[in-house]
Amino acid sequence: MNHKPVERIWRREGLKVPAKQPKRGRLWLNDGSCIRLRPCWQNHVWAYDFVQARTHDGRTFRMLTVIDEFTRRCLAIEVARRLRSDDVLQVLAELFVRHGPPDHIRSDNGSEFTAKAVRDWLSRVGVETLYIEPGSPWENGYNESFNGKLRDELLNGEIFYTLKEAKVLIEQWRCHYNTIRPHSALGYRPPAPETTQTQRVDLSCAMDGSRQIDAFVKPLGV
Repeated sequence: MNHKPVERIWRREGLKVPAKQPKRGRLWLNDGSCIRLRPCWQNHVWAYDFVQARTHDGRTFRMLTVIDEFTRRCLAIEVARRLRSDDVLQVLAELFVRHGPPDHIRSDNGSEFTAKAVRDWLSRVGVETLYIEPGSPWENGYNESFNGKLRDELLNGEIFYTLKEAKVLIEQWRCHYNTIRPHSALGYRPPAPETTQTQRVDLSCAMDGSRQIDAFVKPLGV
């Protein structure tokens, strides 16, 4: 059978070819534009974003994911029913104490990231904000890719009966992602392999969410 009967059936059923998707630009520009700044060293550019899921009873919960774009390491996944700008500041303050502040931090234009309190605090700490263009999630590609892996490898395959169970399983997956799971962009090595941490464990796993940041946060007025 040649192509003509197929084309007649195609037209009769009203089928159409999907519109061609436009080409997308690179993650950085030749002029060094901050919107698409390319990470060049550890703590150069962090990125954060929200992911949403549900527990077994149908109630939603949110996750704040924070990654280092250069090392691909997931620095934190904060899990709660609701996350506001104050919660974003709390998570960032803990990470800045633990890893040091980054040079830049990339995000979308959500109200939790563009809140005046967040922008003012980041400015006082010396961190420059990189906001992507509205409706352009590919400009935050590192974080979007990580969020996709989180959903494909964990969220789509687990039933969370309680929020506590979700927190435990998500934190276990984060530690596995950082220390064991191979990453193709890193030559199939994990971002922070366990073999290089004989005397030093991942503090974010070991501290178990402890809030040891008063000395850092109080001078900043958070």
